[in-house]
This record gives sequence, structure tokens and C-alpha cells, in this order.
Amino acid sequence: MNDSLRPLEEKIAYLERHVTEQDKAMLEFSEELTRLRREILVLRGRLDADAAPGAGGGEMRDERPPHY
Repeated sequence: MNDSLRPLEEKIAYLERHVTEQDKAMLEFSEELTRLRREILVLRGRLDADAAPGAGGGEMRDERPPHY
């Protein structure tokens, strides 16, 4: 009977390790996503500040040059 349980125990050990590795990867992805969201907010803030009237940012990017 002990011999018949060995393959099942090996499978369980493999699956437990696999789940642990997936959990670790998901945590890393979640942290990276949080970091990227913060960076996007910072970049959007910079864009909004540059596009604000009187910000001294020069020409608006969407404006056509005067010779058109």
C-alpha cells in the first residue's frame, strides 16, 4: 500500500511547489503593476502641467505650425 501512495505524494509535492512559484510570480506582477500605475500618474501629471495655459512649455504639440 505504501508503494501505491508514493506517486500521489510526489504529484502533490510537485503541485504544491508549482503553486508556491505561481504565487510568488503573481506577487511580483502585482508589485510591478502598482509601480507602473504610479509612474503613469506621474507622467500624466507632467503632461497636464506642460499643456496648462501659461505654463511656459512652448508650443502645444497638437497645434499646427503657422505656415500651414
